[in-house]
Amino acid sequence: MSSLDQISLQLARYAPQPMPQQQLRSAAVLVPMFLRDGQPWVLFTRRTDHLKNHGGEISFPGGAAEAADADFWQTALRETEEEMGIRPQDVRRLGQLDDFYSVYGYHVKVCVGSYSDPYPYRVDGNEIAEVIELPLARLADPQIYWQEDWQHEGRRFLVDFYLLDNHTIWGMTAAILKQLLQRLRHAPL
Repeated sequence: MSSLDQISLQLARYAPQPMPQQQLRSAAVLVPMFLRDGQPWVLFTRRTDHLKNHGGEISFPGGAAEAADADFWQTALRETEEEMGIRPQDVRRLGQLDDFYSVYGYHVKVCVGSYSDPYPYRVDGNEIAEVIELPLARLADPQIYWQEDWQHEGRRFLVDFYLLDNHTIWGMTAAILKQLLQRLRHAPL
């Protein structure tokens, strides 16, 4: 059984926790994974600085739902193809994580999928400044993780951070990564 099969089985042990939609706009992201030398890796992107929301931040491919999207998986896969050129038919669905709320007013569904490595990315340079591939085992190192107490619009939040190879992953992307690592805690990385 491959590491990706084990990840899929481990994710299936948890029912994703939905959150009420409220008055938020629907969005979805894909946590893209692949095997390199038999080990699971995760794909992140660094968004271009000029983007209105999350400019310069490290994120997972994804974005707002469109009326033509049949479901949140289609949203995540469409956005991943637009940003990275990874075709939906090349993505194997591994599972889902809990819903998240974005500080920018989005209700975000989180999909986890895999694709074959190497992959001929077609990066949208208008949205993506850098492609970042990191091994899952190194992301699980507790020495690279910390939390900070932040305030936003009068509310206090604990914000998650990871620092690996001079890449600072924080905010919702770090919270998603944290949940993924918690779900996979008993799976061999």
